[in-house]
Amino acid sequence: MQNTRTEPREAPAHRPPSYWLPLLQLADSALPTGAFSHSFGLETFLERGLVRDEETFRIWLSHFIHTQLTHSDGLAIRLALEAGSAAELRELDALLTAQALPRQVREAGVKMGARMLQIASAILDSAEVEQYREDVAAGDCSGHPALAFALAGRSLQVPLPELVSTYLFSTATSLTQNAIRGIPIGQDAGQRVLRRIHPDIAAATVRIAGLDRSDFGATAPGLEIAQMRHERQRARMFMS
Repeated sequence: MQNTRTEPREAPAHRPPSYWLPLLQLADSALPTGAFSHSFGLETFLERGLVRDEETFRIWLSHFIHTQLTHSDGLAIRLALEAGSAAELRELDALLTAQALPRQVREAGVKMGARMLQIASAILDSAEVEQYREDVAAGDCSGHPALAFALAGRSLQVPLPELVSTYLFSTATSLTQNAIRGIPIGQDAGQRVLRRIHPDIAAATVRIAGLDRSDFGATAPGLEIAQMRHERQRARMFMS
């Protein structure tokens, strides 16, 4: 007589959403976009002694998330998801370029955008990503990582909260890795900072959903001035 199986059958494994793994790949801090070479003004604060340890870096990062990152990249991602035509996306690209007053920040966006587009094109089959890449190659757009990320997310049908929060946290992670080298602080300190900014990321994600188009480009003048001063800083580890 055959043995009768008495233990319950294993439940089938639950698959993650189809967008989840490509999204994690694009948001990986090791993604070769060149983010490791940019501090976005942080290095000026280091040189002046205003950011010098774990706590002062956490405060700086929180301000960066709630000001420049929220009103430029974060809002741009939402507006890109809402865009109804290629012309709207080209206008958004022009706005992103125009609101980046510090030259180094503007150039960083172009370089990182080109790499993000190249990588997104390699791992996704997306007509929107390809169109944006063609517009950049033709000189009709400058290119920006937030727009490339948004179009990839739109093609993957990533919900807005997940898309925005993932991008914000990915940017914060890259800056934290640069702070670990630049201040320097230890890896454990970097992880503590990242854990403590979870509420900042969540709050910024909620706020971005309710911003008006007129809020685009708003930032802290002190941060922009620091980003401009970096260009003439005597010694530099980072390109911006």
